[in-house]
Amino acid sequence: MSLVGCYVALSKPLVAAIPVLLLAWLRFGIAALAMPHWLRRPADEAPMTRRTRGLVFLESFLGNFLFSICMLFGVSMTSAVSAGVIMAAIPAMVALISWIFLRERITPRVMSAIACAALGIALLALAPAHGHASAAAGEAPRTLPWLGNLLVFCAVLCEAAYAVIGKSLTGKLGPRRISSLINLWGFVLSTPFGIWLALHFDFGGVRPALWALLVVYALAASIWTVWLWMTGLRSVPASQAGVFTVLLPVSAALVGVLVLGEQLTALQLAAFGAALLGVVLATWPGRKGLRAPAAHPLLPSEKNNSSQ
Repeated sequence: MSLVGCYVALSKPLVAAIPVLLLAWLRFGIAALAMPHWLRRPADEAPMTRRTRGLVFLESFLGNFLFSICMLFGVSMTSAVSAGVIMAAIPAMVALISWIFLRERITPRVMSAIACAALGIALLALAPAHGHASAAAGEAPRTLPWLGNLLVFCAVLCEAAYAVIGKSLTGKLGPRRISSLINLWGFVLSTPFGIWLALHFDFGGVRPALWALLVVYALAASIWTVWLWMTGLRSVPASQAGVFTVLLPVSAALVGVLVLGEQLTALQLAAFGAALLGVVLATWPGRKGLRAPAAHPLLPSEKNNSSQ
């Protein structure tokens, strides 16, 4: 989640130079070229069932494709403050969906962590905007704010579903194979839009530095972060993992301050404090009965792969 926040903040020059759907297509394509060997099924891994194939598709469609569309178009129709407050519901929605579909127990400590995470992101959203933020709002965000808020909430549901579905997949497939499969589906889903936009786009106008940034963005977004997330989900309940989504806006804001030169207000500092308290509550060692269930151990195949 920290890496996601970093590449989201650092991808601003890419979004300004390349259309969003074309950028997504290039991202999935570059990542597909980097990990074709991850698509092979290990000898000790059972063949995918129809249900597993469906979960892989949903993981990519909801977490990769639809999330980006809902968030980008949603923010264009509503204010950044409203979008930030709505995004604060991600940890709660992850815990709720994991309770409904995975029957995971939500302990009082995890509930407190969810509350802290939500409070932190809400405070971050309420902090006064600086610099380009007001210009980014423009006139468009005021036209259909209710539709924008609805799309942002749909993005929240997509992100929550991504965490919960990923937890189900980690009991059936290795993190590397999950990463490669959902990236391949993302490439397939974005190909029609990517080809159409590529036919009308001037690639010669993109600076070499942006091409280098695009490669780093593709590797981080489709390989590194997905592999880390899926590996972590093998030993962490989805409801607890959802709290870590708080690090996405926190790390993005830190990159804005340390790299992009934005100012940090007292309200933003309070938001960071609340967010980090939520992470401490979620990860503090507890009784064995509160740890991750043994139904999702690290498979021998992944132990072997980790040394390669």
